[in-house]
Amino acid sequence: MTSTINKRGVASSYISTIVGISLVLFMIGIVLGGYLGLEEIQKQAKETLQGDMFFVPEMGTADIKQVEQEIKTWPYFKEVFFVSPERAIQEFTGENQDADNILEIFDGENPLPPTISFRPRSDYATLEGMTMIRDTLQSVYGKQLEEVSFDESAVKSVNLGFKQFVFIFGAVATLLILVAFALINNTIRLALYSKRFSIKTMQLVGATSGYIRRPFLLQALGMGILSGLIASALLFGLFYALNNMITAIHLEIDLKLFSILVGTLLIIGVLITLASTWFALNKYLRMKLDDLY
Repeated sequence: MTSTINKRGVASSYISTIVGISLVLFMIGIVLGGYLGLEEIQKQAKETLQGDMFFVPEMGTADIKQVEQEIKTWPYFKEVFFVSPERAIQEFTGENQDADNILEIFDGENPLPPTISFRPRSDYATLEGMTMIRDTLQSVYGKQLEEVSFDESAVKSVNLGFKQFVFIFGAVATLLILVAFALINNTIRLALYSKRFSIKTMQLVGATSGYIRRPFLLQALGMGILSGLIASALLFGLFYALNNMITAIHLEIDLKLFSILVGTLLIIGVLITLASTWFALNKYLRMKLDDLY
C-alpha cells in the first residue's frame, strides 16, 4: 500500500513538473513566435522597397531590356522588371484616373521614358545597401544611365521602425528566459527534494557522483524534450485558434519558422532542465546527512 502511494506521489510530482515546465516554455514560445513573425514581416516590408533606373534618351527599349536581363542575375535583387512608357503613365496617373487626359497635355506623346525598377533582397534593403546598389549600377552602366533613384526616407523608416520592435521583443524574451530558468530550477529542486534521502543513501553505499547523476539527468533530458513538444503543440493550437476565431487576423504558419521555434523550445527546455538538475544534485551530494532533515 505504501509502495503504491509512493509511486503515485512520484508520478504526480513528475507530471506536475512537466506541466510547469511546459507552461513556462509556452510563454517563451509566444514571445519567440512574435519575434520570428516580426522578422518575417520585416523581411517582406524591406523587399517591397523600390529603386528605379532612368536611362539616357539614346537607349532603346531593346537595350534597356538587355540591361534588365543582365542585372537579374545579380545577387542584390529580389525582383527586377522592365517598366514600359505605357505602364509608367498608368502608374503615374493611378488606377482611377484616365491616362489619356495626361497625354492630351503633351499633344498625345508619352513624356515618360522606359525604365527598369528593382526591389532589393532584405539583406541589402538598408540605406548602406541601397547606396551600394546605386553606386554599383552607376559604375557598370554609367554612360547609359541618367539616374538611379530610391526613396531614402522610406528605407530609413522601414529599418528604424522594425529595429525598435526587435529590441523590445529581444528584451522581453531575455527577461522571460531568465524568469523561466528561475521557475524551472525551483520546480526541479522541489521535485528532487523528495529524493534527497535516496541520493544520500546511494552516496553512502559507495556510488560515484556520476553514477548517481546519470538517471536523474536522463530523466531531466526526457522532461525537457517532452515539455518542449507539449509547449509546441500548445503554440500550434493557439495559432490555429487565432486564425480561425478572429477573422481580422490571418496568420500564415510558415513550416520553416515553426520548425525553428520548436527546435528553440526543445533546446531551451533541455538546457534549463539539465542545468537545474545538475545544480540541485550537486547541492544534495555536498550536504551532510544531518542537514537533510
